[in-house]
Amino acid sequence: MNQPRIPDPETRRRSIERMQEVCRQFDALNLILDEAIALAEADIRKSPVNAYRLRKAKQGVALENSKKVDS
Repeated sequence: MNQPRIPDPETRRRSIERMQEVCRQFDALNLILDEAIALAEADIRKSPVNAYRLRKAKQGVALENSKKVDS
């Protein structure tokens, strides 16, 4: 059976540097995605369709509440 071989210090250093660079790239991509999500959510909040749906939902809740009070 083969014993696991521990890489030499130079190989470990290069591997660590590559992993750190990949982590930095993922962090940058996450920031870009967070910004894109925030922009999309802002567009959705400004949408007239969303405003219409919110009004209808509030009317439905108000109607349900008035039915409960009447009962």
